[in-house]
Amino acid sequence: MTRRTPEADIQRAIVHILRIVLPRDAIIHHSANEVGAGGKAARQHQAILTGMGVFPGFADLIVLTGGQVLFLEVKSPSGRLSPAQKAFRDMVKAQGFGWALVRSVEDALGALADHGITTRVQAMNARKRHNASAALRRKAG
Repeated sequence: MTRRTPEADIQRAIVHILRIVLPRDAIIHHSANEVGAGGKAARQHQAILTGMGVFPGFADLIVLTGGQVLFLEVKSPSGRLSPAQKAFRDMVKAQGFGWALVRSVEDALGALADHGITTRVQAMNARKRHNASAALRRKAG
């Protein structure tokens, strides 16, 4: 039986698109901090990870580009934030970093725009506009 993983599917699609639209030197990272439900073994594994620096509620993705940091929490259409995720969101935002809840590729692209992160497409369009303006000034002058 195949287990449905809508959040993982959404996250993979988001990472794929971010790798296309962000500058080549951008860092897109997933911090694997989830341990799954279980008994004693899962609790022991979680304790080990916590001791190694895993932070409860840490966002699914972190985007580092152009001196900016944006944390993305990926949820399915019906997914809800856990108390630890809400606490992490509040701490990150209090420190002045960007954080967004995203449920689709479109949400992720919107989060980039909302936090002033320029994509390669935006940069290319800005260069085209600048070059066109410069050409008009040369013609007029």
